[in-house]
Amino acid sequence: MLSRLHPLPKLVVCLAWVTASILVFDARFQAATILIAAAALIALERKSPLVVAALMIPFALFGFGFLTTSVLFRQESDFALRMAGETPFGTAAFSAGIVLFLRAVACGMVSVLFALTTDPGGFIKALMANWRLSPRIGYALFIALHLVPDLAAQAQQIRLARSMRSGRPPRRIPGPVETASLAVPLLAYAIRRASRAAIALEVRGLDGRTRTITAAPRLGRGDAWFVAVAICLLGALIATLR
Repeated sequence: MLSRLHPLPKLVVCLAWVTASILVFDARFQAATILIAAAALIALERKSPLVVAALMIPFALFGFGFLTTSVLFRQESDFALRMAGETPFGTAAFSAGIVLFLRAVACGMVSVLFALTTDPGGFIKALMANWRLSPRIGYALFIALHLVPDLAAQAQQIRLARSMRSGRPPRRIPGPVETASLAVPLLAYAIRRASRAAIALEVRGLDGRTRTITAAPRLGRGDAWFVAVAICLLGALIATLR
């Protein structure tokens, strides 16, 4: 459901929730944001709860650094300690650490929600069509989208060629030495691709003239409903916590 929405209103809504997560220093708000983002991925996008939980791990580890810094080393701003003094988590330092921990997870989950429900190509086309993104930047981003999977495929081909030469099957996961040996050929491959891309961009003549963008996402009634519901939910959540 969320994947069919226009990327730009979805981006504005996600930025509004991330901004609110940063400005509202309340553990209840951060926890509610995490639950809403996780529920949207599970209920609307049919993502596995285990996958959603696994996506929280990197942000939880990042937030755990804030928690340990606040509790063990007492290195926290006076504003955070003053704002956390009213929360029921024991000491002010521990309360501030909990809020910062949940804030990192909340901002990360909102970002994951946008990333998992947005097609990168459609997002770039929407930026070019609606927000007048420069065609040079847009086509450069398109090239980067194709280059990243091509690098993985090229690395696999290099590994297969080396295994055929040595007569041994390749390892499923390359070791540190093998990974380091792939850096130079992959760098050379990326430089060749970048040179060809630069020539292609020059041939296209990407200047400021008006261009036709095919298959660009279009705004619909569902986008308006999504923005209205998301903003109203955000406002109601903030008003409830006051």
